[in-house]
Amino acid sequence: MKATLRTVIFAGTLLTTTSAFAGEQTVTLEVSGMTCASCPYIVKQTLAAVDGVTDVEVSFAEKSAVVTYDDSKTEVAALTAATGDMGFPSTVKE
Repeated sequence: MKATLRTVIFAGTLLTTTSAFAGEQTVTLEVSGMTCASCPYIVKQTLAAVDGVTDVEVSFAEKSAVVTYDDSKTEVAALTAATGDMGFPSTVKE
């Protein structure tokens, strides 16, 4: 019984620790190629379609996109690949 209880507690600790690393992240991307008023809409729709993305704000003036996403479902490379595939190469803004 004690061994079972220890196993359950240990497993619970592992699950809690693992989930602490996953979660909501926000990244700002520099987006190239936006030349007209409809470009930010296309970039926003493209990023919003990536699984795990929960919010997108695109600025034509700043040539940037602020993306909030669940890092257990997607990663920055998928975001930059999505914009690049649509003709809007992007990189992480430092």
